[in-house]
Amino acid sequence: MRKIYGIGETVFDLIFKEGLPQAGKAGGSVLNSMVSMGRIGLPVSFISEYGLDDVGNLIDRFLNDNGVDTRSVHRFKDGSTSLALAFLDEKNDAHYTFYKDLPDKRLDIEFPEIKKDDIVQCGSFYAIWTDIRTRFLKFLMAAKKSNALILYDPNFRRTHLSELEELKPLIVENMELAGIVRGSDEDFRNIFRADNADKAYEIVKKYCPNLVYTANTEGVYVRTPGFSGSFPVRKITPVSTIGAGDNFNAGMISSIFKNDYSTGQISILGEKEWGAIISTAVDFASEVCMSYENYVSQEFADKF
Repeated sequence: MRKIYGIGETVFDLIFKEGLPQAGKAGGSVLNSMVSMGRIGLPVSFISEYGLDDVGNLIDRFLNDNGVDTRSVHRFKDGSTSLALAFLDEKNDAHYTFYKDLPDKRLDIEFPEIKKDDIVQCGSFYAIWTDIRTRFLKFLMAAKKSNALILYDPNFRRTHLSELEELKPLIVENMELAGIVRGSDEDFRNIFRADNADKAYEIVKKYCPNLVYTANTEGVYVRTPGFSGSFPVRKITPVSTIGAGDNFNAGMISSIFKNDYSTGQISILGEKEWGAIISTAVDFASEVCMSYENYVSQEFADKF
């Protein structure tokens, strides 16, 4: 049976609005995607690390209760589960302060065997973190060799611009292993100084044939060897945008999985197929923006 794997950071999000705490949630970009897909019943496994502490136990129970397989999670004794304080601005976009106490030995696990047409999601700073780079890259290269479909979301924040010269080669290396690069307009401005979808694709296609470029309220742009087009997004008033991009990714993967598109088919899909994929992605992202949850609601999942 085809499976979905996510490899990414685990944090516990504490969400603040106007200086007051609003919610506490298990978080991390890939984790958010995995929970949403677990809630709709997809076979998802999470590869990550968090502590053998109270917060780690809370997260572990939450993931398992929501259908996420955690057998490939490194539960460490030295250190503690990471915390992320998310402060929402007037547009309900977040900026973060992180508190981390991680062990010297990272990702101390046996990675699962990835098979043909399995789907692997990765991204954010975790995918270029030098402390785990060797093990992360070995896993991704094995997935690529197995002809899995790798979705890479760079999610590169401005806070790391001072490190761009060092990190950019790692971002490019991830793109070269990916079957789909999904990024925001901000990502491509930060990384490549590309200010629209076509300029971004001119660069990305040197490394990966398929680009999904999200431009907030302006819409979603798809550029592949087989299709070039754009799709609208919904006009909403968000409560929080913390999980929007993560759940856009979850919606894309869910649609690809539901329609059983193979790794090799992605580059030849047409307007109808991409329209359905992006529509599902927009549904997931819009749903998650309407609350302080980082993932789609169980009600949404049941309807899906």
